[in-house]
Amino acid sequence: MRDAAFPAVADLAAPRGHYSHVATGGGLAFVSGQLPLDAAGEPRADLPLDEQATLALRNVEAALAAAGCGWRDVMKVTVYLAGVEHWPAFDQAYRRVLGDARPARAVVPVPALHYGVLVEAEAVASVPSSERCSPEREKSHP
Repeated sequence: MRDAAFPAVADLAAPRGHYSHVATGGGLAFVSGQLPLDAAGEPRADLPLDEQATLALRNVEAALAAAGCGWRDVMKVTVYLAGVEHWPAFDQAYRRVLGDARPARAVVPVPALHYGVLVEAEAVASVPSSERCSPEREKSHP
């Protein structure tokens, strides 16, 4: 039985490549790598790392919401940083966005990312079977 779905993410610009922001199936949601792109889909490489990280994570959050999930449903996050020297600033932004959610995580230093941005984040979440996430549930995360 095929249960794959590719929910539209109203809060994000259409992907620039041949992929979906999020795919669901088998009780899981897979969020594609999200860059610090603004609502119009423009890369924000001009922002400091802290703001780029926050924007990329908020884009992940929007894709999760489209799949009926929030940070508390996330099982694994993979982050790509253009330089390990950005790890401390990234970790502070991550703590602020995720609040008390603590999924498994890998931070991978890379030499460069598309559009000259400094961070990209992807996630895998468990889709709640009976209780859908609501904006109120996510408000508990600063």
